[in-house]
Amino acid sequence: MIPHQIQIPIQPLVPYPIQISRLPFHRTTPKPFNFRLSPPKSQPTHQTKTQDDGVPADDVRIIAKFRSRYNYIRVLEVSRKVDHPFAGARLLLLDGPGNIHSISYLFRSLTNTYFDVFATLPPILPPGPIGILGFGAGSAARLILDLYPEAVIHGWELDPSVIKVAREFFALEKLEKSYPDRLFVYVGNALKASLKDGFSGILVDLFSKGSLLSELEDPNTWEKLRQCLRKGGRIMVNVGGSCVEAEDSRRDGKVVMEATLKAMHKVFGKKLYVLSLGNRKDDSLIALTGELPDLDDWKRALPRSLKFYVDMWVPYSG
Repeated sequence: MIPHQIQIPIQPLVPYPIQISRLPFHRTTPKPFNFRLSPPKSQPTHQTKTQDDGVPADDVRIIAKFRSRYNYIRVLEVSRKVDHPFAGARLLLLDGPGNIHSISYLFRSLTNTYFDVFATLPPILPPGPIGILGFGAGSAARLILDLYPEAVIHGWELDPSVIKVAREFFALEKLEKSYPDRLFVYVGNALKASLKDGFSGILVDLFSKGSLLSELEDPNTWEKLRQCLRKGGRIMVNVGGSCVEAEDSRRDGKVVMEATLKAMHKVFGKKLYVLSLGNRKDDSLIALTGELPDLDDWKRALPRSLKFYVDMWVPYSG
């Protein structure tokens, strides 16, 4: 049974070639979405049509649903006719609460979620491969490969069933064939990821049972990841927030987020910045390590639709 409320750690992926829009972009502050299933249309409902409203159950098609060794996996498709921000989306849901780990649209690539923020990282990295820890269905990888012709990605995902679903329903297999020398996917523990000459940058998106991995609350984990970087390399992290719903109610999203940021701060000190997605600073945060680069240079290296994220970073204040 699908929960009536499904809240987010998100990830995008499309079963069609992505086209990054170079057209003017309507600047809106990205925010976490609440995905709710409301009663079928035949039943009365008094909800108004906003992004926090429910999607009628008969406007959502379940493509796949099963339990793997690590996850409760669901792939859903939302009707394009429904009046909701998720209209036309294909979603990958993991864990009991049903947090969203991938989202893709047929007619647009940008998601107005943290995946778009992840796609701003390559221009501020030194030359070299990018690691994605918590590959999911490959959302961040697809955006980066399409935007940056020189990008090489190595992604790690613990659950082989997630990769299987990604290949079958999110066109990961096609993506791998399109970029055989630029995309490498591994099944295994992402915290043991390494390359001989190190990573130029690392994207961290590691959740289990609806919560950030507890290892991310340990400064030793961040020190090990820091040592995997090349000189000048950076780490960008989805640290979640109050929008994340864990299977264990004791793993409060806001509390876990704060503990993770404190652990990062012990390793990176003042070279730690955060970007807030949502109306409140604890809704959902992205963290970035390293000195903040020249903002004008950073903007010039980005497509117009991503430039405004550059101005949203602020120093982490603890």
